[in-house]
Amino acid sequence: MSDKWTLLLITLLGRHPHRFNELHRAVEGISPRMLTRTLRALEGDGLVEREVFPTVPPSVEYRLTPLGVSLLGPLSALADWAVAHHAEIVAARQPVDPVSVPER
Repeated sequence: MSDKWTLLLITLLGRHPHRFNELHRAVEGISPRMLTRTLRALEGDGLVEREVFPTVPPSVEYRLTPLGVSLLGPLSALADWAVAHHAEIVAARQPVDPVSVPER
């Protein structure tokens, strides 16, 4: 749940199942490799299931599992909180002092 793509993909798949290319077109800026990695991680966590259709070439559709669907409520609550407190968050933001940021 820590990367920027995971929550976006869960939200999209919460609307309806998607094929890989539909997801790739819907998520601006995600590379095919990152989309594949994120979907595999979500599948490994039991949040997304993958169905392969016997077409030529094979097509794949992704959908949320019941566990993934159960995550939509908390995500919606988090989004509602962020909208409600947006002005406070913006007001509290401090400019980052490049001198005080440790180098990695």
